Amino acid sequence: MTLIGKLSGRLAREEDGAALVEYTVLLGILVVAVIATIIVVGGWVSGQWGGLKDELCAQDSTAEGCA
Repeated sequence: MTLIGKLSGRLAREEDGAALVEYTVLLGILVVAVIATIIVVGGWVSGQWGGLKDELCAQDSTAEGCA
């Protein structure tokens, strides 16, 4: 039996191991949710800044960065 198989078997028999697995799964779900939130909010902020730049360039096309 491999090391991973032995470890998973031992964790399955012990209650502490089961709790550890549950907390690890919960932590994984939270990490995915945080990363997804950062990506969504980052896209929204980028769109807001882009829209602001476009509006400012429409008012003054000679401004820096409007070329």
